[in-house]
Amino acid sequence: MQKEIAVIRGDGIGPEIIEQALRVLERVAVRYGHTFHFIDVDMGGCALDRWGEPLPAKELRKCLDSDSVLLGAVGGEKRNNVPAELRPEKGLLSLRKALGVYSNNRPAKVWPQLSAVSPLKKEIVDRGIDFLIVRELTGGIYFGEHRTEEKEGITTSVDVLEYSETEIERIGRIGFEAAGKRKKKLCSVDKSNVLASSRLWRKVMHRLAEEYPDILLTDMLVDNCAMQIVRDPSQFDVIVTENMFGDILSDEASMITGSIGMIPSGSLGKGPRGLYEPIHGSAPDLAGKDEANPIGTILSAAMMLRYRFDLPEEAAAMENAVSKYLDAGWRTADIMQEGKKKAGCRRCGQVIMENL
Repeated sequence: MQKEIAVIRGDGIGPEIIEQALRVLERVAVRYGHTFHFIDVDMGGCALDRWGEPLPAKELRKCLDSDSVLLGAVGGEKRNNVPAELRPEKGLLSLRKALGVYSNNRPAKVWPQLSAVSPLKKEIVDRGIDFLIVRELTGGIYFGEHRTEEKEGITTSVDVLEYSETEIERIGRIGFEAAGKRKKKLCSVDKSNVLASSRLWRKVMHRLAEEYPDILLTDMLVDNCAMQIVRDPSQFDVIVTENMFGDILSDEASMITGSIGMIPSGSLGKGPRGLYEPIHGSAPDLAGKDEANPIGTILSAAMMLRYRFDLPEEAAAMENAVSKYLDAGWRTADIMQEGKKKAGCRRCGQVIMENL
């Protein structure tokens, strides 16, 4: 198999963690007889430095011409106080829209070797933490109208939260189908006691449920869901929710697993390509120190092989290589435990690659 993969190294620790994922992918290619061509793409702060915009058209074209996109991280404090169109994150939002990816799937799983790293009590962790958050990615308040205006000498800002039936239905189907491949439990999260968009969300989800009689659908308000994720995460199998709620809940879910550095994600939609990335940020304070955890990026690459390229055996080999790394007692700083062996970013990638 030959595939072209657009690689966005990005900002902060992005280049370091991407480099380790590429090393592992190259070893997989050799072992299984594939050829992966890596096409470098500038996006985010590095694109602003080089081209003056967060995602130039010619760089976006590389992504659209590829078979899939692998992303490290973008952003950083350097541009916190610049206009929205000159923020690195603007490039990411534009990329998601251009690729047509509207579903971000983020697993929350505690690896057995890291159960002691979770901030939750042992008795809670021992019940099992293994669920999936399906987040709507291209609608809602992030993509609604944003404006700031003066009213009688007072500055007022407005952000519009808007969803159509079509947008809700297509992400709802992703949630139902994901639940069908797992434990057949789907929790739809909204804020229907306050928001009109959430009342429409709940109406559409219940209508869809009639098409999936084997899936148990439950509703939960977002504030309650935030509490339940730390009280008893074992109750969840698949959670489906809108953009901003999903952004917040998936970060919360990642932390109960022990470290945000361990969590991959895949964004899928109507087009043939996917966008695969770890869920953490660019961590500029760690950049260049060889301290970042590349496992979330490596597991994102494994998701790409499984869901985009239909290579489940190769993906499982990568995941098993990570498990062997943990079994051997290696830990990056974010998951360090007493009595374990500390690994930097490069050492982590090297050991995982050697485990293949």
